[in-house]
Amino acid sequence: MNSIIGSSGILIFLSFIVTLFAYFFNTELLVYAGALAWGSLLILFSTIKKKKMLLILFALSFVAFLISYINDFDVNIVKVFTVNQYLLTLLIGVGFLRLIAIPKQEQISQNILPKGKNSFFKTYLSVHLFGSVINLSSLILVADKLYKKAPLTNIQIILLTRAFASDAYWSPFFVAFAAAITYAPNLSTSTILVNGTFLALVTFVISYYEIIRNKDLDIDEFRGYPLSFNSLYLPICLAFLVLITNHFYPDIKVIILVAAFAILLTLIVLPIKKGFKRAKEKFINHINNDLPNMKMEMSLFLVAGMFGISIGSILIGLDIALPFEKFDWFIASILLAIFIILAFVGIHPIITIAIIGDLLTNVNHTLLAATFLMAWSTTVSTSPFSGLNLTIVARYKIEGKRIFKLNILYALKMYIICVLCLYFLSRYLNL
Repeated sequence: MNSIIGSSGILIFLSFIVTLFAYFFNTELLVYAGALAWGSLLILFSTIKKKKMLLILFALSFVAFLISYINDFDVNIVKVFTVNQYLLTLLIGVGFLRLIAIPKQEQISQNILPKGKNSFFKTYLSVHLFGSVINLSSLILVADKLYKKAPLTNIQIILLTRAFASDAYWSPFFVAFAAAITYAPNLSTSTILVNGTFLALVTFVISYYEIIRNKDLDIDEFRGYPLSFNSLYLPICLAFLVLITNHFYPDIKVIILVAAFAILLTLIVLPIKKGFKRAKEKFINHINNDLPNMKMEMSLFLVAGMFGISIGSILIGLDIALPFEKFDWFIASILLAIFIILAFVGIHPIITIAIIGDLLTNVNHTLLAATFLMAWSTTVSTSPFSGLNLTIVARYKIEGKRIFKLNILYALKMYIICVLCLYFLSRYLNL
């Protein structure tokens, strides 16, 4: 069984390499990268525990393709299997950063849990900044340390969920950004970064004042765990390389730059930190064991992409007109509300983005991408069905409704803030 799992990891890695090669040298090879990714999914599918949603999406996609075939609607077969390939490539590339960006365990164990407001600020910043690059690994690092001392408190849950989820507003290294840029490729990166950074700051301010005003939440008794910032130079270095390259070569997709520099930095830094022999062992182990562990995210991205194309082919074939003539802040705010409601009933934002994205190709991509990122961030922190909250529930024995109660009012506040941002962004873009 382990050899089969390992072979799926090799296929995932090959898919990653072929995607990068195809992008820079021959785009026709992208279909082979997609085939490798789907091949790994077929190998891993039986090992996925919660696949009800995947099976439903498979069934609905089959029905949609059958309808398209009967009515002679055009279906882009290549796009069916490759539409989210760049998104998947970012996910794989960023995963390699865990080999060089995560602090050593022996350094962690020597620290005692600091206390009070200062600890809250540092822990929040740690989870947010490291999470923006190494994603969920940063949250698990901190939460595991806290959970070893005592069950997670309400303040700790608020910090972990919101500090991590607010990365989705702005981080180019986050999967949410990759999804947004996949379906809104002509976005203004600088505008998105400024808007997203502002929202991330607002998230912190709202969270902080909610805590200090709630008598049941004593911030002076807060126990936190700031990660060591000695390794922060790696995320900074990655961001610097991506931004500089994007400045001189603006036509190269940001998600491709992130993925390429992530693997390049890993190949350079890992041997320096571990030595060539140990680095080789860790790299191979990551391919054989860690990459297959991405099966849930990978399967969701692949199947959601296929489902989005299948539905889009019907809607385009029927020539259904959009129910609005102009995509401005008002329409975006309605779309954002729909995203949030659907996420609360269990429909992952990537599924909604896959459906909506193909229909809105002619609208302003910056406003559309901002809407996608707002929806992703707001729902990740609050929805009981988000990967973040499911991880916290399963790993730290916390009821999903507890997280929901702690964050639902925050989600409503952030929705209002997001609508205001959409209004000013719409005015700035002259929409």
